[in-house]
Amino acid sequence: MKRTKIIDALKSTEYGKTITVKGWVRTHRSSKAVDFIALNDGSTIKNIQVVVDPTKFDEELLKQITTGACIGVEGTLVESPAQGQASEVQGEKIVIYGLCGSDYPMQKKGQSFEAMRKNAHMRLRTNTFGAVMRIRHNMAMAIHTYFHEHGFFYFHTPLITASDCEGAGNMFQVTTKNLYDLKKDEQGKIIYDDDFFGEQTSLTVSGQLEGELGATALGAIYTFGPTFRAENSNTPRHLAEFWMIEPEMAFYDQEELMDLEEDFIKYCVRWALDNCKDDLEFLNKMVDKGLIERLEGVLKESFVRLPYTEGINILQEAIRNGKKFEFPCNWGDDLASEHERYLVEEHFKKPVIMTDYPREFKSFYMKQNEAASDGGSIGYKGAIAPGPTMQGTDVLFPQIGEIIGGSVREESYDKLMAEVDRRKMDTTHLWWYMDTRRWGSCPHAGFGLGFERLILFVKGMQNIRDVIPFPRTPKNAEF
Repeated sequence: MKRTKIIDALKSTEYGKTITVKGWVRTHRSSKAVDFIALNDGSTIKNIQVVVDPTKFDEELLKQITTGACIGVEGTLVESPAQGQASEVQGEKIVIYGLCGSDYPMQKKGQSFEAMRKNAHMRLRTNTFGAVMRIRHNMAMAIHTYFHEHGFFYFHTPLITASDCEGAGNMFQVTTKNLYDLKKDEQGKIIYDDDFFGEQTSLTVSGQLEGELGATALGAIYTFGPTFRAENSNTPRHLAEFWMIEPEMAFYDQEELMDLEEDFIKYCVRWALDNCKDDLEFLNKMVDKGLIERLEGVLKESFVRLPYTEGINILQEAIRNGKKFEFPCNWGDDLASEHERYLVEEHFKKPVIMTDYPREFKSFYMKQNEAASDGGSIGYKGAIAPGPTMQGTDVLFPQIGEIIGGSVREESYDKLMAEVDRRKMDTTHLWWYMDTRRWGSCPHAGFGLGFERLILFVKGMQNIRDVIPFPRTPKNAEF
């Protein structure tokens, strides 16, 4: 008999119909009169209850049905007398596909997240990680749907590259060379002429630069794919392999870019609330009791648009009033997560888009604000900064800190080259990028969103390693 997914069985009102459900046992409670088996197949957070008359089944067979075992049940769909479930199955035939002994690591008792990371190959079968992965899928669908509906084209950028997106992160090298017998020149530098690509190549840290090329041909594109950063960061917010969404748009200015960032984030949050209700309610109950309220709060409020200089003034005022920060926050400092979270969670109590950062810690390709007469910069909505600033637009979120990093890109060849020269950059591998400013250049802007950070916020999880199936972190490439 054709299998009925549990999500469909629970919605069905065809009581009296014979159906077959298959899945993994969550719990099995036995008594002399009746056995109750909670079965889940991953299609929903909810289990279907299978009710079994033990006198109709072999006692040894029922003993083998333990937590984690995989079984198929044929039986009659009936209206359930129990609270919290509309339907259940009166089991008539049971087939065991896979046994599960007492050493199964995901027993019904609560497991810590740390323990489950050590068993990442099995944690996906738990209620929590089933919810996490279903929401992750829905967020991917939301992203593709949003950009498709707004006229963007899905653009594939290379995973292997010879450029480093100018310091976006340390890179993993890709080579076919024998690492025990490297050919070197007189200065001791490795010669790559016998390597597969004939030059040094690495896994990409960002598809932005290639994405800009797509935007100048198609008008508006987005990338959505894996990126890699070889940073020795053992923190709850960093992964060595993660997924990035990077839209790039021709003819956008700073105001339009911020409008897009806010609308996109709100669309994704709304999608989660509309399409992941059961999973979010489970996570709200078991992981983060303020999750749904926080998600709904994002939709109610307009994001604050805050020039960096004004943000520094707010932080320094907080220090004068007794607030303690671990890291300094003077003008010219790159803000730490604690500063970002203070602005979002304590001062404004809503998401913030911070703009117009000092030039010194932003990338060369960002558009510089106009100079003020005193040598400073005229930034967002006429704000005056004491030094040169770039048109960056970073979205800061509660619990996460920075969730989006974006900017208007410098479209002038002369200005871009002046910044390259000022930084003494080697543009050997970026000649093609500079060509976009020589031939038919246009105003354009874009941003990058770490997919896992979005998932971290939507799910209320505390560690980024718990929102991706198999996390890649320093000293960890298992599974």
